[in-house]
Amino acid sequence: MRFLETVMGIPMSIDLRDPRDATAAAERAFAMLREADERFSAYRPDSELSRVNARGGDLAGVSDDFREVVALGSTLAGASGGAFRIRRPDGRWDLDGVVKGWAADRAARVLAEDGLRDYCLNAGGDVAVAGSPGDGRPWHVAVRSPDSATGMLAVLEATDGGVATSGAYERGTHIVDGRTDEPATGLRSATVVADDLTTADLLATAVFALGPHGVRWALGQGARAVLAVAADGTLLGVGDLTFARAEDDR
Repeated sequence: MRFLETVMGIPMSIDLRDPRDATAAAERAFAMLREADERFSAYRPDSELSRVNARGGDLAGVSDDFREVVALGSTLAGASGGAFRIRRPDGRWDLDGVVKGWAADRAARVLAEDGLRDYCLNAGGDVAVAGSPGDGRPWHVAVRSPDSATGMLAVLEATDGGVATSGAYERGTHIVDGRTDEPATGLRSATVVADDLTTADLLATAVFALGPHGVRWALGQGARAVLAVAADGTLLGVGDLTFARAEDDR
């Protein structure tokens, strides 16, 4: 069963391979994503993020979810030497580098808590997978080429965990190196495989901000593997990367 919805302005899908009807579980997962969007959207004047930023970023009285997201981002900001940042120079919170992966990971946990074992949750190209699509096979996760909207850089195999990619091809140079306050330009894309999508998404953004140095650095921060494209087109890969064979069914 496959479900599709647009949340946070991007297409998100849930592919369930369990034999029972899990429509209710999928709807609860999407509800979790919609709730995160309502809380953290910078485009909603009534979101918690907008309200907090309107008062200068003061965290007094914020929700537990808000504190959790800030804590995740703050920890990685410290670990990356400030390259990854969650606060702008004017004091406003910029939580985009945390929220999507965190929210999608929570939605995936809804599926797991409902007893589902074989699924793929795709949040605009960043995925959380569990189990198998069938016959014990791994899930195949396509990594988009930074040079083409329709081309693929690689297809990775994944069984349980998260895969996330950061790059400049969707929104331009929107990822800033917090150490310089300038757009990050050392990489054209960075893909991280980790035990969960929260970690994968956070690290993909941090690696992109850090540049080539961040590729191996990420292995010490929870990444299983990293696949990146340098500014000059060089392919950089570290860790346990497993590529699907061209003849495999994707």
